[in-house]
Amino acid sequence: MKKLQGFVEKRIQEIKETEIIKQPEEERKTAPIYSGVLRYFPDAIKEVARCSYKGNIQHNPNKKLHWDRSKSGDELDALTRHLLQAGTIDTDGVRHSVKVAWRALANLQKELEQIET
Repeated sequence: MKKLQGFVEKRIQEIKETEIIKQPEEERKTAPIYSGVLRYFPDAIKEVARCSYKGNIQHNPNKKLHWDRSKSGDELDALTRHLLQAGTIDTDGVRHSVKVAWRALANLQKELEQIET
């Protein structure tokens, strides 16, 4: 749990350096990232982060962790394929349910970016 706390604290610092911190205080308080998401789902978030790491090794070997959006853009199709196998573990050792969560977050991120542009 201490490793997760250290990870969370580092991510919080990164968040402070992003656009979210530039929002008015009232608006920031309506999006409690730590208390409203990370504290609710620490184990699930950790598994999604592991999925990102393993995916990076698979799709971007020997490169720093990053989301290479050119590799796959069919989030909802991939999400559905993994959803059909929910409750089981994929050949790379990652739960299909974790991959569902990753794809759902990827899809949501892209949707939100479309709204911003």
